[in-house]
Amino acid sequence: MTAVPITAEQLTIVPANEASWADLQAIFGVVDYPDPGRCYCQRYKSEAFIWSMSGVECRRRLREQTNCDDPSAASTTGLVAYLGLAGAEREPVGWVAVEPRTEYTRLWKVRTVWSGRQEDKADDSVWAVTCFATREGYRKRGITYALAAATVGYARKNGARALEAYPMITPPGKEITWGELHVGSRQVFTEAGFTEVHRPSPRRVVMRVDFPENA
Repeated sequence: MTAVPITAEQLTIVPANEASWADLQAIFGVVDYPDPGRCYCQRYKSEAFIWSMSGVECRRRLREQTNCDDPSAASTTGLVAYLGLAGAEREPVGWVAVEPRTEYTRLWKVRTVWSGRQEDKADDSVWAVTCFATREGYRKRGITYALAAATVGYARKNGARALEAYPMITPPGKEITWGELHVGSRQVFTEAGFTEVHRPSPRRVVMRVDFPENA
């Protein structure tokens, strides 16, 4: 049976601090390491090698970073998607990591992101989208597309000069390894208004939205 698509109009997308920690855990699933799909978005956030951290530590760090359950928090990271409208009963279904690029310290070391680029890595006015997670049972229904589109307005509202993403290209017939598309696909970002600006490797592209200064 083909899964019924979920449209952006059916979703409520909020900053992670406006979501509950229980809802975010429902999206990721509470699975102990070494499950490779459960790094809890610490792959690019930590200077430490991700597989050296326990699942408990990864969850602790994400909870601290998001400030879930605290709508008045001064900082957060990421957006959470709910199926259902605000004020009604709704289900947590998706997550996207988005914040200033400088917060992703390990991203600075990814050769296939920086090779051949003349970019100031310390420019905190450039934001980045680094990861998506969709709750089991809701995958391949369009939630990633809605989340990618939401990152554009969110970054701009919060003072970003530009927003980048680093999707993988998946050629037809090419086997996709575990977690390879956690960064999103090129089509997802194209539909969200991003433009390809660099191709540092045969399978990695850098896509970007630049915001007018006076708009």
